[in-house]
Amino acid sequence: MHNAAFAALGLSGWRYDLLETPPEQLAVHVARLRAPDVAGANVTIPHKQAVLTHLDALEPGTQAIGAVNTIFKREGRLVGENTDWLGFLADLEHHGVEVNAATRALVLGAGGSARAVVYALIQRGAQVRVWNRTLARAQTLVSAFATLNANVEIAAQLDTDQAGWATLVVNCTSVGMWPHVDETPWPLSLDFPKQAVLYDLVYRPCVTRLMQQAQAAGARAIGGLGMLAEQGAAAFALWTGVPAPSVAPILRQALHAHLEEDRAPKR
Repeated sequence: MHNAAFAALGLSGWRYDLLETPPEQLAVHVARLRAPDVAGANVTIPHKQAVLTHLDALEPGTQAIGAVNTIFKREGRLVGENTDWLGFLADLEHHGVEVNAATRALVLGAGGSARAVVYALIQRGAQVRVWNRTLARAQTLVSAFATLNANVEIAAQLDTDQAGWATLVVNCTSVGMWPHVDETPWPLSLDFPKQAVLYDLVYRPCVTRLMQQAQAAGARAIGGLGMLAEQGAAAFALWTGVPAPSVAPILRQALHAHLEEDRAPKR
């Protein structure tokens, strides 16, 4: 999607490449980013946490989230950012969903994406409850934000009380992602709250089993493809200086085209 944006914006001298990085090569590959013809990088699993110690500085929030997915340069220094939280908020805004102190968000999952989402919700003053199949992981996540004086609690289980409390449900698990499209993190015995908006970070398939549950209950459901585009636009802006709102529509179009091509029958 980034190469599509370079082409659309006339940035002919720019190129986005894949750099396979075994753990033992992480330091060497980060050092390569200091070359003058490199603007930055994205960082994926399993390096999002390990890369922190190889950078010169971190943007606010990255330390709390505990993971970096974007590296850019500022005055020759390598700076780490996590654009997932920015992309999450931007896509909610794109869909007309406001997050504020009245928002009661139930977050499913306690991994890296959940930490970014919780941080984003905290920035808007939302009330947050975190549910995870492993309670200890939820406790670790909540503890990470204790110093921010945030309204973040643990939901010990998914039940009627939690469903009735929520005005926003965010799925940060990978349950329901292709090829396991028949799976869902929401209990089949529990009605989805029709008063809540569902945001599912899973974007493949475009409509997940969880989204179908929400829609069947009369709730609004939003898939995660837009967040993927928006976090990419935030990273693109850090590298190139092109404002994210100008880039996001290009990335959205490129992603939709890719998924349509992926779904097309193979001859």
